[in-house]
Amino acid sequence: MQIPIVTGIYTDSDADFRISYPVNMRPIIKDTGLSAGYLRPVEGIVKTGTGPGVSRGAINWDGSLYRVMGSKLCRITSDGDISILGDVGNNSKQVSFAYSFERLAIASDERLFYLSNNTLEEVTDPDLGRVLDVTWVDGYFMTTDGAFLVVTDLSNPFNVNPLKYGSSEIDPDPVVAVVKLRNEIYAVNRYTIEVFNNVGGAFFPFQRVNGAQIQRGALGTHCVAVYEENLVFLGSAPGESPGVYIASSGKSSKLSSREIDDILDEYTEDQLSEVILDVVSDRGHALLWVRLPDKTLVFDGASSQSAGSPIWYRMSSSTDESLQPYRAIDVVWCYSGWQVADSQSFDIGVLDESISTHFGDTVYWEFSTSIVYNEGKGAQFHSIELVGLPGRVAFGEDAYISTSYSLDGMTWSQQRPLNIGTRGDRKRRLVWRRQGSMRNFRIQKFTGDSRAYLAIARLEVELEPLNA
Repeated sequence: MQIPIVTGIYTDSDADFRISYPVNMRPIIKDTGLSAGYLRPVEGIVKTGTGPGVSRGAINWDGSLYRVMGSKLCRITSDGDISILGDVGNNSKQVSFAYSFERLAIASDERLFYLSNNTLEEVTDPDLGRVLDVTWVDGYFMTTDGAFLVVTDLSNPFNVNPLKYGSSEIDPDPVVAVVKLRNEIYAVNRYTIEVFNNVGGAFFPFQRVNGAQIQRGALGTHCVAVYEENLVFLGSAPGESPGVYIASSGKSSKLSSREIDDILDEYTEDQLSEVILDVVSDRGHALLWVRLPDKTLVFDGASSQSAGSPIWYRMSSSTDESLQPYRAIDVVWCYSGWQVADSQSFDIGVLDESISTHFGDTVYWEFSTSIVYNEGKGAQFHSIELVGLPGRVAFGEDAYISTSYSLDGMTWSQQRPLNIGTRGDRKRRLVWRRQGSMRNFRIQKFTGDSRAYLAIARLEVELEPLNA
């Protein structure tokens, strides 16, 4: 009997069935002949250098990696060498980047800076006001202070004309971000999103596109990203609980499942306003990272389309079941790899799919099954076998994985460890025998760490009914 493993089930004290997403195991929807999908370890993180502070944002500009670390704007080479280019202030908030043909703009500490010809300068025009976000479109740098859309002069990006202020007025909610998509400006408000295009003129050169408004908005400046040529955001309409949405052609549809919404409900709106969305597009898979305060949730669009239902998983840098924040932040494709920084130190690194350690530290993984139910007859579990790709552990490691089960979805049995062999032992079978019984239903859970580096394609269970 085959038991699905891509997502699992558990129960809570509110008499609800909840989805259990894999932790540090990525679901891949692919017909292998063994199953329609499998789990493989998420990429590990390899340290490449150390900067002057914790990363607050990064960008690939003109073929080079730029990262704000603490208060310093840094340029980082492919070898991890770091050059400090200047100071952009440090209010510990995430920064925003935008670039023109000649300048890199940095919105940091509610101020605006330009980098050009290796020189960092601040825009000091008092008409600029505070800067929450910045983008570049049609020769203008556009910022927002939460109330207005502000553009710099075409001839001099250090100048701001207050007669050229624009506004997003479909609803009296604050502007939290400005995003360029298909050369249109999306003014992202708390409860609405308005679209503008460039029509020229003596005053504010952008005009609202009537009928393109979206009747939901984002919670914060970095709760929005461009994903698969659409706008994706964490937010809601007035009177709605927060969710993850994708917007296109004046409409928004939900990406988050009920389980993700339940997780989001565990946080206050102030906490969610600090959430950061990152997009990792790699080999046909567009992954949306939702960086929560204590965990990172990941949505896989390609796998969701193949499966016909939302595919999510969790990433964590914890060493045990008490999940901790995922350490990789501010991911950027540069130098033929996904460059990241460490949320817990000044280190920088790169994602590496041949390992699953995080900056050299061993991390925990787990996944569980859907409910095993034998039509009320109960069953004896003679054996449980994981079918996959063993023999890929690190040289010199003697790795173990463990299994436990629950008969109510809340409490779990004692873990049963299993040695999965050493590197090169690719024919090893992963079988637990004499695994007890169930009277009603049962959920199985499997745990390990980055020493147990393997992909899992199938769970096969040998059952004997208790009441034939």
